[in-house]
Amino acid sequence: MKDAQRLGGQRRKREATVAVAFDVEGLESVQELRRLLYVAAFDALSLENSVARNRLLVAIVLAGSKLLETGEMEERLEAVESVLGERLPINQRGARR
Repeated sequence: MKDAQRLGGQRRKREATVAVAFDVEGLESVQELRRLLYVAAFDALSLENSVARNRLLVAIVLAGSKLLETGEMEERLEAVESVLGERLPINQRGARR
């Protein structure tokens, strides 16, 4: 049990160190996910050219495209909600999934 606690503590310290080093605050917003994808993209670009690297870059582009789409939809939804304002039912104002 003590070993598990020690390993858990080491993991949390390592996570904090890596989060600071890569300027990653979390994975709960489009902006935070974009930052992590940005880091992954530059790491992938520094790898030696290979089929695996090219597949990784394609996956990063696809993920980035989805994030851009999600971010745009979020902005558009906020604009619609701001225009509708008080006309929205109380349970739908500012509600997000």
